[in-house]
Amino acid sequence: MKNAEELQQKLYFLLEQLQEMARQLPLQYQQRMPYELLSGLANCLLNETIFKIVEGLTEIQQVTEKQLLQQRLKLLHRHQAEKEALAKKTPDSVTEAEKMQVANHPVELKQADMNLILQLDQVVADQQGTLEKAGVPGFYLTSNPQEIQVQMYVLEFILKLGKESENNTS
Repeated sequence: MKNAEELQQKLYFLLEQLQEMARQLPLQYQQRMPYELLSGLANCLLNETIFKIVEGLTEIQQVTEKQLLQQRLKLLHRHQAEKEALAKKTPDSVTEAEKMQVANHPVELKQADMNLILQLDQVVADQQGTLEKAGVPGFYLTSNPQEIQVQMYVLEFILKLGKESENNTS
């Protein structure tokens, strides 16, 4: 019987914490976090596995972001090296191909940035799908910026509660 009581107390505690966090959000997002969502989330968080899933997704995202940043910096470094090599040449020894290559840098950078954005969008979609399958309320595939922001707040809540839970058990 005590175990059921402890679970009930934990549920109430989680719900109270979630409601407090939701109250601190801008009004437009508070309205997108009804009691049903917060209650379902509190219930879902009784399963410690959700914290581990979110931690894992966070780590994957951070590694991906670092890799994408490195790709972008590598491209910028290559562009800088090409510009410097071109600047060292005498004007009459510069080929049209070299001029075109340097002139094409902004286009190449824009294409690379668009590719990076697509890869980040895929990470978001993967996270949404994983959390939806795990049964986390509020998660489903969407590209709506407001809905994604709500999901980001929910992730933030989960991470905060996960840290608190870690601190209370250690």
